[in-house]
Amino acid sequence: MPSSDARAFWIAAPGRGEIRAEPLRDAAPDEVAVRTLFSGVSRGTESVVFHGRVPASERQRMRAPFQAGDFPAPVKYGYACVGLVESGPPELAGQTVFVLHPHQTRFLVPAAAAHVVPPAVPPARAILAANLETAINGVWDADVRAGDRVTVVGGGVVGCLVAWIASRTPGVDVELVDVNPQRAATAHALGVAIAWPDTARGDRDIVFHASATESGLRQALTLAAFEATIVELSWYGDRCVSLPLGEAFHSRRLTLKSSQVGAVSPLKRARWDHRRRMAFALALAADPSLDALISGESEFDALPEVMPSLADGDALCHRIRYV
Repeated sequence: MPSSDARAFWIAAPGRGEIRAEPLRDAAPDEVAVRTLFSGVSRGTESVVFHGRVPASERQRMRAPFQAGDFPAPVKYGYACVGLVESGPPELAGQTVFVLHPHQTRFLVPAAAAHVVPPAVPPARAILAANLETAINGVWDADVRAGDRVTVVGGGVVGCLVAWIASRTPGVDVELVDVNPQRAATAHALGVAIAWPDTARGDRDIVFHASATESGLRQALTLAAFEATIVELSWYGDRCVSLPLGEAFHSRRLTLKSSQVGAVSPLKRARWDHRRRMAFALALAADPSLDALISGESEFDALPEVMPSLADGDALCHRIRYV
């Protein structure tokens, strides 16, 4: 595979991206060569990375599986690529695969890192697999059960997916809360009820927070019932958040817990590993209603111009097209 065939998006400096040539060697017997069809911009985490806001204490833990370079920059970052296997082990050759790889036209990875996309899942939708995996883990961490009253504060991709997954549990009453009126159409497409900060219902058994704002997390605390659990899904990078833990937090015996996709939820860890969890996420992507979470599309060559607006905007999943 000629080196001129590979190009990648790099964050050259905080707030500035560029396309760079990537030399590719020949694939080893246990590797696959993948030609990318689509990738997805995970706006929440990628905006933190794009603006150089990864705390020094987290720079090693927050590395993407096939990241190149170091935080804050220059760095090649991303984890939602779907492509065709051009060469590799016979069982993978010609397959459409999902790989946790940065935005790049062609790349080599160990064969074990390639997850086959089920035939029922269009490659253009399979870019949601990484966000689905995060949402699945969050629902597991919360231990959502039949009959629970669940609120999700923050209608980004992960928040919408958490609401969608939780709503599929029998008897669970789910409400999505956001400040953006455009999220109403998204919630409707997903079959989820939506409310606004001034109309959100309280006395909830589980409250997920996914808005990445201090005001959203504060509201999550106010919506929680006695001895309820608030699950924090947002990542703030190097920003500090202030919470009113001196008010009713203790008298209502609330639990505030974090959820992060890097480790399988302890409730499932004995029987699930990362690969099984990813296969489950890809299977869920067969639902066509999830297309409502793709809010735009751009060509790969436009990424340096597009990324600043995505990082500062309110988009859902932005799809990058390579062909």
